[in-house]
Amino acid sequence: MKKLLSAVAVSAMMLAQAAMAKETVVWWDFLSGGDGARMKTLIDKFNSEHADSIEIQSTTLEWGVPFYTKVQTAAAVGEGPDVMTYHLSRLPLGVSTGTLSEITAEDLASVGLKAEDYAAANFQAAQVDGKLYAVPFDMHAAVLYYNKDMLAKAGLIGTDGLPTGLDGIDNFTAALKKLQEGGAEYGISIHDGAGDSLWRIFYSLFGQQDGKFLTDENFLAGDNLDKAVKATEVIQNWVKDGYAPASIKYPASIALFTGGKAAMHINGVWEVPTMTDLKDKGELFEWGAIQLPTFFDHPATWADSHAFAIPNNVGKAMTPEKKKAVLEVIAWMNKNSTFWATAGHLPAYSPARDTDEFRNMQPNATYAKLANTAIFDPSSVLAGVASPVYDAAGNFLMPAVNGEMTAQEAMEAMRDDLNGQAE
Repeated sequence: MKKLLSAVAVSAMMLAQAAMAKETVVWWDFLSGGDGARMKTLIDKFNSEHADSIEIQSTTLEWGVPFYTKVQTAAAVGEGPDVMTYHLSRLPLGVSTGTLSEITAEDLASVGLKAEDYAAANFQAAQVDGKLYAVPFDMHAAVLYYNKDMLAKAGLIGTDGLPTGLDGIDNFTAALKKLQEGGAEYGISIHDGAGDSLWRIFYSLFGQQDGKFLTDENFLAGDNLDKAVKATEVIQNWVKDGYAPASIKYPASIALFTGGKAAMHINGVWEVPTMTDLKDKGELFEWGAIQLPTFFDHPATWADSHAFAIPNNVGKAMTPEKKKAVLEVIAWMNKNSTFWATAGHLPAYSPARDTDEFRNMQPNATYAKLANTAIFDPSSVLAGVASPVYDAAGNFLMPAVNGEMTAQEAMEAMRDDLNGQAE
C-alpha cells in the first residue's frame, strides 16, 4: 500500500511539474539600431512578466536576403525558430517555398486577437490566397519631413501649425521654388542614389492614380504603364529642375535635411528617432513629419509591415504547448506595441493606436491617418523588400530620376524585365 501511495505521489508531482513547465520560445529577428534596442526592451519586459511560464530566447540576424535565405534553409530541415519577424511584402515568397505555417482565425481568437483589430489593407497584406501567414506588428511608410522655420518663412504653414499648399503637382512645385527662393539650397532631399527609397516614393505616386503594378501576373499592363511614367516624371522633374540633388546616397540625403540645406525630406518613418535624438541634443531645428502630399487623385502611401510569422519546420511538429506560448508572445507584442511606435512606426494593432499615449506621440499621431490609405507592395514572389522589383527600381527607375533615361524608356524596360522574370 505504501509503495502504491508513493507511486501516486511521484506521479502527482511529475504532473504538477509538467503543468508548471516553462516553455522556451526561440525567436529570430532582423532588427538593428533603434528598432533592435526597442525590441530588446520589449523582449526583456515580456520575459520578466512571464518568468514562470515562457521565455523568449532571441537572436538577431542580418536584414534582407541573408535573413530570408537563412529562414528558408533552416525551416526546410526543421531547424528554424519558433517565431520570427517577417516583412509582409515577402510573404508570397515564403509561402511559395513552404517556409511559413498558416495562422488560423482560431489561433488568433485563442489569444484575444481578431481581423478587425487591424486596418483592412494591413491585414489583407498578411494573407496569401486567402490564408493568413503572419500577424502584423507595425506599419512603416514613407512620410514627408519638413523644416518648420523654412516652411513658415515661405508661407507654407497653416493656422493648425501644419504644412499647407503642398497638394497637387503644380502646388508642390511652386512650394519647392518658394523654399529655394527663401534660402534653402534644395526644396527637398530624396535618396535617389538607390532603388529602394525611390520605389517607395514612386509606388506612392503610382497608387495615387489607382495604378495596379501587377495584374493577372503581368507587370504594368495597359494604362498602368502610363501611370508609372507620370509618377516617375514627377520625381524626375524635382532633380531636373534643381529642387532635389541627383544621385545622393542615403546618409547624405538625411544630412542635407538635418544640416538645414534642404527644406523637406522624404524618407521612412524609421528616421523619426534620428530627428528626435538630434532635437533633444539641441542639434536640430523645429521639425515635423506628415503624410505624403496628394499629387494625383487621392491620398496613397507605400507601406510595409514588420510582422510575426511561424516557420513550417519540416519534420518538427510544434507541440500544442509550444504553439500556445508562441501565440501568447505574438499577442503580447501587439498589445504592447504603443511603445514600439517610439521608433516612428505605426502600431498595426488598432487598439494600440487608440490610446492617449499614442495620440500624444508626435509626429506619429499626425501621420497616423495614412494607415487608412496605405498601399502595400503587389503580392508576388518577385515583389517586396530585397526583391527583383527593388532591383528593377535600381536598374531603371533610379537612372530615369537622375536623367540617364526618359521616364517612358525606364518604365518600359522595367515592365519588360519583370515580365521576363515572371515567365
